[in-house]
Amino acid sequence: MGSGVRLQPRARRWALQVVALISAIAVGDSYCTVSAGCQDLFDIRRAQEWTAALSGWCDAQPELVLYRGQCLIHRAEVMRLRGAWAAALGEISRACGRLADPPDQPALGTAWYVRGELHRMRGELAEAEDAYRAANELGRQPQPGLALLRLAQGEVASANAAIRRLNHESQDPISRVGVLAPFAEIVLAAGDLEAAARAADELKALAAQFNQPYLRALSAHVDGAVLLAREDPGALAALRGAWRHWCEIDAPYEAARVRVLIAQACRAMGDEDGAEMELDAARTTFTNLSASLDLAQVQALTHMDKSPHHHGLTPRELQVLVLVAKGMTNRQIADGLFISEKTVASHLNHIFAKLGIPSRVAATAYAYENGLT
Repeated sequence: MGSGVRLQPRARRWALQVVALISAIAVGDSYCTVSAGCQDLFDIRRAQEWTAALSGWCDAQPELVLYRGQCLIHRAEVMRLRGAWAAALGEISRACGRLADPPDQPALGTAWYVRGELHRMRGELAEAEDAYRAANELGRQPQPGLALLRLAQGEVASANAAIRRLNHESQDPISRVGVLAPFAEIVLAAGDLEAAARAADELKALAAQFNQPYLRALSAHVDGAVLLAREDPGALAALRGAWRHWCEIDAPYEAARVRVLIAQACRAMGDEDGAEMELDAARTTFTNLSASLDLAQVQALTHMDKSPHHHGLTPRELQVLVLVAKGMTNRQIADGLFISEKTVASHLNHIFAKLGIPSRVAATAYAYENGLT
């Protein structure tokens, strides 16, 4: 065109369309790169802003299926954090559809992984496993989500092995951030308090390095969980700080999970009223989100008798008794209360001795007879 050659009107229109398409692709690539970069660097607020901008731009470019699919993934991740889980599942389902043709797009594996995360948090464990398997087949490693799924299924040994392998493989700081919180949660359930404490310390250093609100919330959350497992009185202050940080970035699910830990910390200090109020608040959020597993944990922790007549049982022993009456194994109780199986067994021995009963069956009968379930 610059050489003086004059194009016919049809050819000129075609050339302009090609130039516009190339420009649109460049714009789309820039939007996606910045949006993904914000999420990778844990800048949640900017990620939300860029995702909204990309979404609007994609709506005006219906022919760019690639960018529309990637846009939906980023938007679903933001929705997940904000607590709009049903909408996020709709977005990620559309992303899986739009990225399926051609089927070799790397983002398709990411879409299935995000779908697995949403199903796992909703307690839809079979659907989560299917989604993680699909992600793996498409080249996206299904961890740490799959390890957390195994933990939810009560398979602590399997979860522990998987997360330790992932922790060993993850070397760069961004990857470490994605691994450390699940690692701490799982090894705590496995009874390795020291490994969890090391993860909390490393996450604290990374939070200081990146200086983002999301990481400050995550670090305080993990630190508080470790302090709670150590029965350290400082757990309550750390957990309340985590709750404030999660609220500041509008992350209701994470904030509710912290409130469950705050309730346990209050109960350990003898503040039953405080514990019940925290559990009530967490229950409301989990109900709104349809987070069925978290809701079941709250229900188990809530059914605690406040009266002192149960033969001198401590609040923690009453917790264990209620969960035994619900048919939970020692491993499941340990997972739910973030303590080791050895600690659960010790509590059971004390319960049997104090109540003068010989077995779990008798403990269950006692719980029902005394209105603990």
